[in-house]
Amino acid sequence: MFRTLVIPRSRLPRHLILGLALAMATASAPGALAGSAPPSTPAPAEWVQRSNANAQVLLDVMARLGPESASRFGVPGYDEAISDLTPGYEDRALAAGRKAVATLKERLAGEQDPLVKQDLEILIHAAEEHIEGAELDHKLVMPFFSATSTVFQGVRVLLDDQVAPERRKAALVRLRRYAGMEKGYEPFAKLAEARIRERMAPGLLGPVKEEVEKELANSATYVAGIGKLFEKYQIEGYSQPYAELKKQLAAYDEFVKAEILPKARTDFRLPPELYAFRLKESGVDMPVPELMDRAQVAFQEIQNEMACLAPLVAKEKGWKLTDYRDVIRELKKNQVAGDAILPLYQRRIQDMERIIRDHKICTLPQRPMQVKLASEAESAAIPAPNMRPPRLIGNTGELGTFVLPLRIPGKSGQGKLEFDDFTDEAMSWPLTAHEGRPGHDLQFASVVEKGVSLARALFSFNSTNIEGWGLYAEAEAQPFEPLDGQLCTLQFRLLRAARAFLDPGLQTGAITKEEAARILRDEVMMSEAMTQQEVERYTFWAPAQAPAYFVGYSRLLEIREEAQRKLGPRFDRQRFNDFVLAQGMVPPSLLRQAVQEHFIPDQTASN
Repeated sequence: MFRTLVIPRSRLPRHLILGLALAMATASAPGALAGSAPPSTPAPAEWVQRSNANAQVLLDVMARLGPESASRFGVPGYDEAISDLTPGYEDRALAAGRKAVATLKERLAGEQDPLVKQDLEILIHAAEEHIEGAELDHKLVMPFFSATSTVFQGVRVLLDDQVAPERRKAALVRLRRYAGMEKGYEPFAKLAEARIRERMAPGLLGPVKEEVEKELANSATYVAGIGKLFEKYQIEGYSQPYAELKKQLAAYDEFVKAEILPKARTDFRLPPELYAFRLKESGVDMPVPELMDRAQVAFQEIQNEMACLAPLVAKEKGWKLTDYRDVIRELKKNQVAGDAILPLYQRRIQDMERIIRDHKICTLPQRPMQVKLASEAESAAIPAPNMRPPRLIGNTGELGTFVLPLRIPGKSGQGKLEFDDFTDEAMSWPLTAHEGRPGHDLQFASVVEKGVSLARALFSFNSTNIEGWGLYAEAEAQPFEPLDGQLCTLQFRLLRAARAFLDPGLQTGAITKEEAARILRDEVMMSEAMTQQEVERYTFWAPAQAPAYFVGYSRLLEIREEAQRKLGPRFDRQRFNDFVLAQGMVPPSLLRQAVQEHFIPDQTASN
């Protein structure tokens, strides 16, 4: 994915990050999909059922502290609940996390099944890492909440085509609670302001000025988006709480303008201790110097491949061009607009499924996939193509959704910036491979259909585990695409290599923002909109997340190479890829162990 789904840490209570990251922050809420019958799925194995009972310990904690997240991926009973920002919320979250760790460690001590033990270790690691992050944030960071974005996402998760109509009514209760109009609830915006005031201490790291400006600029879009959702789904009785909420959010914005913005920092760099943790949390296991060196070498090698392929594309098109930059610039002129965009991607999904079947890349799931254009508010919240996973707990037929933004809010005076990176014929090939099939949609559909344990489907989730497969999927499809699609696949791979040295380079001071923008715009050939959101990602949107693509892809290739070397002619790509998908979202270390201990011996024995 261009954007993993993780809302910037500074914009939400830290105890909500676990659930949002696990659910990729934009996953559709549970609810039966109208007019569809769920594909049949086998009953979970006995060890999976036992593992899922252990996972319930963490699910219960997450659901209590971050109910919007719980709704996102299928925990029942939390549709009306909202985030807890009342006094002492951090202490309550830490206490609940520590209690969960103690419970899981006690179960681990008495467990004999190796698979259940491994899942318990995954659960304990997830909880302990979350606690470590919360403690580090409390030590170093002043909280800054995007109140309007949080409310928009909390409402949007319930007001969705895949949510059953009777469940959408819960959005009104949630709205009233955000507005403080339900007994026992204070306005969410006022609570956010109070929690910031408590922590406005000298020495704590405040938000980046650009981030604050961006949030203020997007606020009206989010607020309007809330009203549009209630209108679209014809939820009666929303007008009064919506009007109150608008006033409260406007007052919160005034507080941010008056008291946060003047003190916001211009140096976007994180303290080394915090950046190192963020890398670890994203699954990046390479030391920064090695990461940057390997990425810069890969960048040069990919450019060389593009230099070889670009003249062939030009010749096929009848262009007298040779430089890959010129060829990509020419390809981008073939833009698909308006009502033609969705049909293009729907055709491309069919093309990809044909490639997967004909070349035996992996086993296709029983369920279809879908694609939609992002609303203005959705584009502001996640300004890049993304996959909304299906409901992962108790799925009753819900589908993943490939979401495509076409424009993002620009900086002051820029107006709306439009992408030209996703709506040309050539680029639709790698983007569909990554977000759709054989990429993320197939990845999540496989988790649903194979009955992967919750520990492996949710609690081992990080960007490296997820995005490594997405980039690998692009590479798997590339040889079977037309030449222009192959060139754009290399362009996207070039972007991921750039991310792996630009993000740490910016954070360590080795690279300037101007230099990063130049590389993205003039070497990777990204639009101004894409260039802007990429630099924002590295500096304040989600620093340390972007290198995960390169790392995950590299580790997956290493694991495959070892399997191919040991199996020789007995290596079967489809079996390998199906095996990887069946493991869930496990980190490279556990995937390597599974391949060494199970896949390679099983393939050796069966041939």
